[in-house]
Amino acid sequence: MPERQRADARRNYARILAVAEAEVAAHGPGASLEQIARTVGVGSATVRRHFPTRRALLEAVSRKRIEALCVRAHHLTGAGDSRQALLDWLNDVVAYCVSARGLAAALAYDGAESEPIHENSCSAALEEAAGPLLRRAARDGAVAADVTITDLITLIVGIALGTEHHPDPAARAAGLFRLAVAGVSPRR
Repeated sequence: MPERQRADARRNYARILAVAEAEVAAHGPGASLEQIARTVGVGSATVRRHFPTRRALLEAVSRKRIEALCVRAHHLTGAGDSRQALLDWLNDVVAYCVSARGLAAALAYDGAESEPIHENSCSAALEEAAGPLLRRAARDGAVAADVTITDLITLIVGIALGTEHHPDPAARAAGLFRLAVAGVSPRR
């Protein structure tokens, strides 16, 4: 939201965002924009002016969580064991995606929005923040050199979306992530 907006537009944005957070928490990424507008008491055009796409809405709702994950990545960058630091951060991403409805959808690379104006800012922020973690782990031989943060985020999004209707999505997602890290081959 531009800081140069009128005071009433900033208030509308804050009210819409607060209601959107509640709607996404209750109904997931498919939360109704029309319901958000009705709850706030504005027209749907006002909601769409602030959030022209569903992704823009989900990214705004997820912004604080994304910022926390970025801070966590920066904190872990200097940790002793580069593999463990990367896995700790990825576990945090899995936990956030499972606990925060809409976050996995905000991180998904759907390919439908290829113009730079529609860049997936949530994923871009995580890629930038976690890049040093991954590069360090790759340099230490703890991760294959061709693995990217995009690959890892895509894996996590798939796990989160695939477990969202499980009776215990957090446990199921954590288990699938451990399986992905360990691989399917038996330990020797």
